[in-house]
Amino acid sequence: MKSDGLERKPTFVLVVAAAITDGAGRLLLQQGLPHKPHAGLWEFPGGKVENGETPRFALCREIAEELGILLAKDALMPAGFAEEAGAKGRPALVLFLYTCLRWSGEPTAREGQDWGWFGPDEAATLPMPAMDQELLAGLRP
Repeated sequence: MKSDGLERKPTFVLVVAAAITDGAGRLLLQQGLPHKPHAGLWEFPGGKVENGETPRFALCREIAEELGILLAKDALMPAGFAEEAGAKGRPALVLFLYTCLRWSGEPTAREGQDWGWFGPDEAATLPMPAMDQELLAGLRP
């Protein structure tokens, strides 16, 4: 095999997020924690896909860990994706967004983050990371 001088390192990190909606069409968003890259910004809940996980499994795990709610796996529908270039030694991010209309439990801030329900127009006025803004725009009619 010919070497082109490139190292075999991940060139991107796969992240998943959920556009969870309630019966009134509001979206569940959470605020980034102070020690996280998007600290203080409102974002779709989710997280990193770990080795050996499928995106749907990772999303269900992350939401249960962060908010204590259980997503119905069969209700997760792909809604889009966004990319963010790597910077300062950090690999690029690829974010898969899924919609989720069915879930169980009551959201609880298990990691101390703020969260809330927001109508799509209200959510569009919140400070959000660029990828979340892009994905939100794709959800709005």
